[in-house]
Amino acid sequence: MRIFDTNVQKIKYEVLKEVIRNKYENIYLNEYYDIPRTIAPGPKALSRCCIFKERAVLEEYIKLSNGGNIEIDNVIEVISIACDECPAGGILVTPACRGCIVHNCKEVCPRGAIEIVDGKSRVDKSKCIECGKCVTACPYNALIMQHRPCKQACPVNAISVDENDITKIDQTKCISCGSCVYKCPFGAISDKSYINETIDILKKSNNNTNYKVYAVIAPSIYSQFKYAKAESVVSGIRQLGFHDVIEAALGADVALDHETDEWLEKKTLITSCCPAFVSYVEKNFPELVKYVSSAPSPMVVTAKFIKSMDKTAKVVFIGPCTAKKLEYKLEKTSNLIDSVFSFEELQAFLDARRINVESLSENPLNNASYYGRIFAKSGGISQGISHVAERKGITGLKPLVMNGLNECKIGLTKLKFNKCEENFFEGMACIGGCINGALCLNHTDKNAIDIEKYGQQAKETEIDNSIRLYNLATSKK
Repeated sequence: MRIFDTNVQKIKYEVLKEVIRNKYENIYLNEYYDIPRTIAPGPKALSRCCIFKERAVLEEYIKLSNGGNIEIDNVIEVISIACDECPAGGILVTPACRGCIVHNCKEVCPRGAIEIVDGKSRVDKSKCIECGKCVTACPYNALIMQHRPCKQACPVNAISVDENDITKIDQTKCISCGSCVYKCPFGAISDKSYINETIDILKKSNNNTNYKVYAVIAPSIYSQFKYAKAESVVSGIRQLGFHDVIEAALGADVALDHETDEWLEKKTLITSCCPAFVSYVEKNFPELVKYVSSAPSPMVVTAKFIKSMDKTAKVVFIGPCTAKKLEYKLEKTSNLIDSVFSFEELQAFLDARRINVESLSENPLNNASYYGRIFAKSGGISQGISHVAERKGITGLKPLVMNGLNECKIGLTKLKFNKCEENFFEGMACIGGCINGALCLNHTDKNAIDIEKYGQQAKETEIDNSIRLYNLATSKK
């Protein structure tokens, strides 16, 4: 069965698998020399123009798997040698232009950037604002909008090109959402891996005798491993050396309770559950930061619960999100998370350790409610907070679901200028929610259905038990 959406994901996986295998089995004397030759033995290249470039790119992936460039704070880096210098011409007139006499393209252009030369359309780049109206108006589809896939994918305009036509990232704009990572067809933009931190934590625990290592898994995991039951994947995570596996949905239950009470106090609230969305607010709508909930993300809340119960515990988060790799190192997380790795990395970890999850027994989790589990999909937070508010007898709550950063921009702009009837703002950086995070194994419409089923399987239909357990743990002295 196909596990990944793209071949780029598969190449990253192959590198990670060999790097992890080497940490445990010491099979390579020189990772940077031996692993590229194992994956790409030659003489013909498998995915690049030549075997030498292919191996050079693989070396860069190995560097990223070992933490990447420490001088770059962002978790996302550009691999210059892999960048294919995709065309970035904006609006282009193709040979399909018939030289018609209607000139729809010229008529709809708001800046007069289209001129007719020798009967054919021509674009004046100095005037063109790339609105795309001419592209839509042409009856022959003769005009096209040509941007680099990474630039098109970036919702905050953080992608540009340097003097050598290599993609570059404006770190002041980037929110680490990972859209460019998933969309780059050449794998020239990738995320750093901190899998070595996790391996070190597991090894030093001495099979959980020196301290216990807990895995906190994002609810979206239940939409990912299509070839096996999620409960068997949980068993596989335990076999990697984790003492226990806890649902981040437990923290989502607690966050729901916190945000409901906070909304009652402020009457206007922006949810704080998605770190890329919070970063977007901070960088693009600083005047609205006062409305961002003070509740930590479900990942952090769950880690606080664990470390309140076990003071020496180490906590590793497993999820679909590039921004989580940045969030866990922020000062506001209070060092509650010790490492983060992705679903892509989990697949590589399981295979490197030769753990066949399909053959494992099922290990169901019962840490959270239906409402905590559906946080993974867009609209889940609003659905949950509306339910909690109703149970508490709170009236007047009007949620706005903002699915993806384009909708977030519209909704937040309305809030900024007091043009919004809604007063609770749920923002998800990824369209569809965490079920379509950049580091998911797959991105399909069925993921939302899978999460709904997962939510329905919860033994707890209310958040009360999660709140009780959390309060009991965090009140201990």
